[in-house]
Amino acid sequence: MTTDAELIARVLTDDDRTAFGALIERHQPLVRGLLHKVTGGDAARADDLAQEAFLRAYRGLATYRGGAQLSSWLCRIALNLFLSEARRKPDPELADPIPEATSPEQELEDRHDLEGALAQLRAEERVALALTFREELTHEEAAARMHWPLGTLKTHVWRAKRKLRDLLSAPAPCGGL
Repeated sequence: MTTDAELIARVLTDDDRTAFGALIERHQPLVRGLLHKVTGGDAARADDLAQEAFLRAYRGLATYRGGAQLSSWLCRIALNLFLSEARRKPDPELADPIPEATSPEQELEDRHDLEGALAQLRAEERVALALTFREELTHEEAAARMHWPLGTLKTHVWRAKRKLRDLLSAPAPCGGL
């Protein structure tokens, strides 16, 4: 199997687009999967962001230094695109199922509450939660993937958890009663 480094060298020296296609094929499931999670299951949005991430990676491949794994570099590009997009326009709600509700009606209500609460988090807080809870990365791994200081990652996780706790424990509005 050809290594990432060998494929990168072929792209950089010969503008070998087949080699870059092999890199895409190798790393696309990870990048798309991560974007799918942070976009709340919006497959079309995740695909668009992944396509743009690989385009940017191709254009900037000469800047890749090889200090981190290529997959981490690609995920960082993808997550930075997500964060940039989120800053320009409102984030859609994240669709994350609530495990084992007492009834279908309660499950729907709980899911709606969680989705509404997640929609109120800043994009950076969503990314921090996605990496640490959904991807099950340690704080150190998540901070390294985003090239954030460890304290920044921990702050985003702490703020997100605090906001979710406050939002989910707040009494529901009376609904016009």
